[in-house]
Amino acid sequence: MNRPEAIVMGASAGGVSALLSVLAPLPADFAIPVICVLHLPDDHDSQLAEVFTRKLRRPVREARDKERLEAGMIYVAGPGYHLSLEHDRSLSLSQEERVHFSRPSIDILFESAADACGPALVGVLLTGANEDGAAGLACIRERGGMTIVQDPAQAQVSIMPAAALALHRPDHILPLNGIGHLLAKLEAQKC
Repeated sequence: MNRPEAIVMGASAGGVSALLSVLAPLPADFAIPVICVLHLPDDHDSQLAEVFTRKLRRPVREARDKERLEAGMIYVAGPGYHLSLEHDRSLSLSQEERVHFSRPSIDILFESAADACGPALVGVLLTGANEDGAAGLACIRERGGMTIVQDPAQAQVSIMPAAALALHRPDHILPLNGIGHLLAKLEAQKC
């Protein structure tokens, strides 16, 4: 695989600590943009970007409509909006119906990013309490991207990663620390 153009990550229940565990081992000069969807309630502002910035000491911001991807940036979806990646590598926010009771939806991000990036995409699905993300991860695989699923036996809530495994065989099934180290190797083109 060539160096990826983007990494998309999805999580639900237990997702804050899971995302932090995966993102923490990335080197300071990690240049691949990372786009994260974590299921959030619609009724209040998210502090996710601020928490991640403090904990990771890396540039993190809530995704904005029509903003183009920047190298090294970690984007997080805000509450109440689906987040998509467009072919021109810009982000798009929308308020279509919920998917698996969720907005933002992991499937919507994963499917749009698979269409935009094809084989230059890495998809990562982590802990969660519903099946959102499973179909989107299968779509990434169908378009030639790399797929990574958290080992369900080590997930705080195994429903989401187990749903992904029921749909397709990912390239990697790993514990959280293994996912972060794999992503760091992809950046360095060592795998």
